[in-house]
Amino acid sequence: MSTATAPGGATGSVEIDRVTKRYGDQTAVDALSLTIEPGEFISLLGPSGCGKTTTLRMIAGFEQPDGGDIRISGTSVLGRPPYKRDVNTVFQAYALFPHMSVAENVAYGLQQKRTPKAEIRERVADALDLAQMRSFADRKPTQLSGGQQQRVALARALVNRPSVLLLDEPLGALDRQLREEMQVELKLLQSQLGITFVFVTHDQGEALSMSDRIAIMRKGRIEQLADPDSIYAKPASAYVAGFVGQQNFFRGEVAGHGQAVEAAEAIVAAAAPVDGGVRAGAAGVAAVRPEFVRLTKADASANGDRRVNAVHGTLLGVSHLGETMQYLVQLQGDRTLIARRPTPEAPAIAVGDRVACEWEAAHVLLYPDDAEAGVVSLDDPVPTAAFSAEAVQ
Repeated sequence: MSTATAPGGATGSVEIDRVTKRYGDQTAVDALSLTIEPGEFISLLGPSGCGKTTTLRMIAGFEQPDGGDIRISGTSVLGRPPYKRDVNTVFQAYALFPHMSVAENVAYGLQQKRTPKAEIRERVADALDLAQMRSFADRKPTQLSGGQQQRVALARALVNRPSVLLLDEPLGALDRQLREEMQVELKLLQSQLGITFVFVTHDQGEALSMSDRIAIMRKGRIEQLADPDSIYAKPASAYVAGFVGQQNFFRGEVAGHGQAVEAAEAIVAAAAPVDGGVRAGAAGVAAVRPEFVRLTKADASANGDRRVNAVHGTLLGVSHLGETMQYLVQLQGDRTLIARRPTPEAPAIAVGDRVACEWEAAHVLLYPDDAEAGVVSLDDPVPTAAFSAEAVQ
């Protein structure tokens, strides 16, 4: 077991250095490198199979890498079992002991370490206070709601005072309202404690709302690492653009010195050429977020001829999302486009109306076409029955 310490490794830092993990002939994590700063809230975000949970399990010590190094607080932890690492893990399955009280569940780890009883009582009380569960100390897990059980699981992890807390989709079993409440509480708790949180999720909303930085993962590698604003407003690739938030994608040939895509339904032009391999004559994809699409009622005779940053279509469906209204517009053939407008600004249009859709060049992003990115273009029809807030990803 290596005990090398990196120069200047601060308590709570995590360094993943060219780590690879294979299962048979499948590579789950591929030469991944990532430095997590002390006290940072970082999310590993991606679809199932992208390597995010495997990465977390290697930090925790439940899996060992086939290559590379992992350092926690500057010290290599290769070969160390989980209980000898200065980390604790909170899982989606709370794994509470049903025959023990809340306080006994939280105290269990300290008892295994033979911590003095007086210290156990003090630390359990502090951890339950942090999780707002002290008044439930004598209850059994079966007498608690899902959200309360999640708080107990957090208290059990925090009572050990780790420098790094690992969270593997801990909110996945909660209903939407409770999940959103716990997002706020988790971020406040992390800010209060000042310890490093490494959060694994496939839920983009969770990652955007809580994280200092987000690592978007794809096929065992990091596709983009940035703060939430940059991830959302300046996605580095068509894959990131399609995974975080919703997009309208237009596929076609790149024209205008890498500044526009000539698609079947429109010429989609950006305000300026984009770096990253977008070249005239190549296959490209242009992305426009639904909130940037303006809708107006059009004359019934309005045609679908190609225009720059504008299309005509027929309103196919409307969804009320609370603070916003979402519109599904059918273009030529089976092509569809999604628009969103704040509810107070909802245009006076109805299903079946002919509509004009326009957007500014400043809101267009251009990328090389990526057949494996999983993006949905306007050539891919969206069934009306599936139209909802998550209809197009």
